[in-house]
Amino acid sequence: MAIQVSTEILEGSVLALLTTQDYYGYAITREIKKSFPISESTMYPILRRLKKEEWLSTYDEAYEGRNRRYYQITDLGREHLEQIKVNWQELKAATDAILEGKNEE
Repeated sequence: MAIQVSTEILEGSVLALLTTQDYYGYAITREIKKSFPISESTMYPILRRLKKEEWLSTYDEAYEGRNRRYYQITDLGREHLEQIKVNWQELKAATDAILEGKNEE
């Protein structure tokens, strides 16, 4: 994919992923990488920002002698995801109109 993915699209993708189940950080990165070319160094700042905004919460669980930090979407996160979806539809419609030559007044 040659087009750079915006932070808001990545945030929305993470929030959408977490509507189905809780994931630990590396698993989130692995799942998002199936659709977008991102790295762990890209994903962890996004997770921190989502948590800071209270769109995600975290909890730790032991796994093979270590703790894994799991992320789960909050009610505020679900609200934010719905706004991202609205914004995405508006951007998509505007972009499609321009690219398809239908941007006439």
